[in-house]
Amino acid sequence: MRIRSLGVIDDAVVELSPGFTAVTGETGAGKTMVVTSLGLLLGGRADPALVRIGAGSAVVEGRITLPEGAGAVARAVEAGAELDDGALLVSRTVSAEGRSRAHLGGRSVPVGLLAELADELVAVHGQTDQQGLLKPARQRGALDRYAGDAVAVPLAAYGEAYRRLRAVVAELDEITTRARERAQEADLLRFGLGEIEAVEPLAGEDTELAAEAERLGHAEALASAAALAHAALAGQPEDPEAVDATTLVAGAGRALEAVRSHDPALAALADRMGEISILLADVAGELAGYADNLDADPRRLAVVEERRAALTQLTRKYGADVAAVLAWAQESAARLTELEGDDDRVGELTAERDALRTELSVLAQALTDARTEAAARFADAVTAELASLAMPHARVSFDIRQTETADESSGVEVGGRTVVYGPTGADEVELLLAPHPGAPPRPIAKGASGGELSRVMLAVEVVFAGTDPVPTYLFDEVDAGVGGKAAVEIGRRLAKLAKSAQVVVVTHLPQVAAFADRQLLVEKTNDGSVTRSGVTVLEGEDRVRELSRMLAGQEDSETARAHAEELLATARADA
Repeated sequence: MRIRSLGVIDDAVVELSPGFTAVTGETGAGKTMVVTSLGLLLGGRADPALVRIGAGSAVVEGRITLPEGAGAVARAVEAGAELDDGALLVSRTVSAEGRSRAHLGGRSVPVGLLAELADELVAVHGQTDQQGLLKPARQRGALDRYAGDAVAVPLAAYGEAYRRLRAVVAELDEITTRARERAQEADLLRFGLGEIEAVEPLAGEDTELAAEAERLGHAEALASAAALAHAALAGQPEDPEAVDATTLVAGAGRALEAVRSHDPALAALADRMGEISILLADVAGELAGYADNLDADPRRLAVVEERRAALTQLTRKYGADVAAVLAWAQESAARLTELEGDDDRVGELTAERDALRTELSVLAQALTDARTEAAARFADAVTAELASLAMPHARVSFDIRQTETADESSGVEVGGRTVVYGPTGADEVELLLAPHPGAPPRPIAKGASGGELSRVMLAVEVVFAGTDPVPTYLFDEVDAGVGGKAAVEIGRRLAKLAKSAQVVVVTHLPQVAAFADRQLLVEKTNDGSVTRSGVTVLEGEDRVRELSRMLAGQEDSETARAHAEELLATARADA
């Protein structure tokens, strides 16, 4: 991370180890600003009071490397972010006026998107800011992963049956709640299909009838025109002296035939004249046939118009033309068959619903049994961890319960009771803590003080190591109120957790810092007007000096130096 103009930090680069990073420094040096910076990158609230006095804005930039295929990467890419050599670049700017901007992978994004990604990126455990496993849903998911196949196998089968049951119940509700509407729809469809069946329209019939009506309505004019045209082409028997087109064309053809041998061009015209004679004869013959076959019966016209009126009644209601009416009839017949089969369908769906509820009851019971067994193992493991973290009398347990319901139709039977169920079973899972003998178990968020809570979270995370998908853990003041051997054990367990995830710890204890793969020193200097903090990676002699200061408040104390070197040697031996 790079931090600029945030609190007491003017400009600093924080290089976190992929394993265990300890952040140390004097009180007030700005260690908390490191935690605050990470919070801003993860969509935390932007407080303008964080902006360094005299600066226009505070800026935090981070580079996050995630495994290929991680959900956070997919969500970021979906939002338009681009990866930088496999890493995700994140920045957050907070102005002194209170405005806040966020960028992800070079793309401006809503701050809410950073918060959405936070749950998959970092689990924060601090004095005032607890995330991750404090959420009951996260506790249930973590317990399921801890249980392994004992929960995963029945949970997969349960999820499939649950989704099918929801679909069946939705369809059944749709049929039963809309029974009156569906009956009315069926009546309308039957009426429409009855009207269409009574008329029995044929495809294309409306077009053919329209053409026939046009002919019948103008039969006299058509017959007269055909007769006149025929006479002009072929002549009239009753008037032998009349000149017709056929006679004229035949004469012209004979004149050309007589001289065609003298000029090829004229011969070609003679051939065309012969074609015209044939065409005239054909047209004259068709005109004669047309006149003979023309139907001028007014009774047929009445029949045609009546039929067209019946078809018009259908097209006015069911489609733009007869083809559309027939399509409507086909679709409506299929829909009517579906509606008329409601009673049978209700019976089928009811039987399937009851069978699925029975199956879910069996699977929900299997999930409860598997979770209860895993919870007992988990509680023993965490309680053993707490004994080494200066909480020897603390006891952790899981409260796995179900909520009964009087409505049998909305529940499943588990343990002889009808209980509410959801997509992950019927269990409500909550992690409880009894900090000392005689104290009643309470939810961990309420059963421990700030320092105790961080230690409980550390113990939980160590037990869950490898099963929780969050790649980074941040502990702020996990060592509050602890010293001596318990502090060494905290450092040892943080190092153990760092073998499977990235761990960042803000600490005052040298026993914890000694176990870190990388130690960062946050220190400030005063030039008389502006306080600035820098972040330094400590190595070799510098790290011994800082541990000495943390031990005795004196960097040059020989006793403290010897103790610091002993702590580092112990940590290396454990590694």
